[in-house]
Amino acid sequence: MPGDLYYGDNLDVMRRHVSSESVDLIYLDPPFNSDQTYNIIHKGSRAQERAFVDTWSWDDKAEAAFRELTDRIPAGVSVPPELTALMLALKEFLYRDRKDLLAYLSMMAIRLVEMRRVLRPTGSLYLHCDPNTSPYLRLLLDAIFGSPCFRNEVVWRYRRWPTKAMRFQRMHDVLLFYTARAGRDHTFHTLYGYEKLAESTLKTFGTKKQRADFSSGHRKPSVEETESKGPPLSDYWDIEDEPMAASEVEDDPRVPLSDAWEIKVIAAIGKERTGYPTQKPLPLLRRVLEASSNPGDLVLDPFCGCGTTVHAAEEMGRRWKGIDIAIRAIDVIKDRLDAKFSPRVWTEHGEPADVEQAMHLAESNAYDFQWWAVRQLGGRPPKGEKKKGGDGGIDGELTLIDGKGVQRRGVVSVKGGRTLTPDFVKALSETVRQEKADFGILLTMHEPTQGMRDTARECGMASWADDYGGKLAHRIRIITVPELMARQVQWPGKLERPRTQSAPPPPEARPGETLSLPFAPRAPSTKKAKVRRPGTAKTTPDEGAPESATARPPKK
Repeated sequence: MPGDLYYGDNLDVMRRHVSSESVDLIYLDPPFNSDQTYNIIHKGSRAQERAFVDTWSWDDKAEAAFRELTDRIPAGVSVPPELTALMLALKEFLYRDRKDLLAYLSMMAIRLVEMRRVLRPTGSLYLHCDPNTSPYLRLLLDAIFGSPCFRNEVVWRYRRWPTKAMRFQRMHDVLLFYTARAGRDHTFHTLYGYEKLAESTLKTFGTKKQRADFSSGHRKPSVEETESKGPPLSDYWDIEDEPMAASEVEDDPRVPLSDAWEIKVIAAIGKERTGYPTQKPLPLLRRVLEASSNPGDLVLDPFCGCGTTVHAAEEMGRRWKGIDIAIRAIDVIKDRLDAKFSPRVWTEHGEPADVEQAMHLAESNAYDFQWWAVRQLGGRPPKGEKKKGGDGGIDGELTLIDGKGVQRRGVVSVKGGRTLTPDFVKALSETVRQEKADFGILLTMHEPTQGMRDTARECGMASWADDYGGKLAHRIRIITVPELMARQVQWPGKLERPRTQSAPPPPEARPGETLSLPFAPRAPSTKKAKVRRPGTAKTTPDEGAPESATARPPKK
């Protein structure tokens, strides 16, 4: 069964789409409140693009999240009184000098409450953080889960290039491991790694053969057990993530893993690397899933990023749900999964399915709308830094194959606003000239003015227009999103789509605060949307053409 991939705010998705006590394991790698800008680095080039800005501020959204935890708790949401008391105390402590941290903790706390709700009684949660925020996050987790549910502070130690600093080098992250309930009812499999044992350990616990025969790994063995069997050993993956052959058990010095894990970071040129910032290595997630889940269990990652968790879950036979608020991250995950697994292993949720949702995305998140619209068109955002044209930049590129088999390159400009003027057409025409492209597409959310259509017609025909009688090959062409979603767009040639729906994320940075929804639920509107249907307004011969058997944009 394909996994569920959600585009949206994880708070909204969990409340609307994840049932109570349905998830066996949660792993989350949220922003760290690092006050940094993270870049995507493209393979095969030095081009970089900003992926997200991990900077927080105390604003109306942060205030609303805080009040949901204190005096305006939503109906049906269970906020522990200990958490309410903690948040009020944190506000007294942080509000004057560390409003950014208070905003971050408010965002995290309301989401952790939902994660506690969806976790099964036998389930576990691993929260990935750095030493700067781990003390505060542990306070939140103690208030939500209860301090008896704390199991480990796992230290992931790695090596990287050192930096000059008046302190010891920072070479580790922290995974806070909690279970839904106190006691011994949670899923846990003892994992083993290689470690050279001291002579005193061998004297205490017996020979390697005795250790290999011992199987009760959840308590200190008695003297009788030690003499007859030795310490525990199983067939779970070791520190190198390779299963151990039965023939090697007798001579192998493996012992139960400690709470300090040394796992390599992904090499800059490693095959696993997606270019996405803050990407975590697969062996780290495999270890978490192996320890705290079983095949067939449901794994949730509410801050999906580039999809390492869902990748590990899919290859290890777990069911999964992944959520991310950035549409470009969702596409990186699709690309990653499509390259690894066949047939397709994901089901998409949350992207605009009709004109009203597309309009709301355009109004609420211009960058994600540009990304989504270019992809719907069948194009791809430009790689590297956004190219500067007459309109301030190129939002995408498109490739057509004409009747003679020649590639025709087009540039795309997306306009999601309601204010549309002929100047946008003129600017795109100049960009096409500067880029030495074959044509340009102006993609608009709303109906263009007649002046825009006249200006587009005045820009002339493409040099290869005669191959099609000039009907569809204007040098500058205007297409609306409603036409695109209705599959009413014809192309003067074969549309050459990217290998998958994915492409490198766009260059614009977005604020670290992610409390707003991509498109919030709305009450059914009694008014019809003010969008003209193709054919009801004056159009040039290449606009609003009837559907034909020519190539169409990919169906969602």
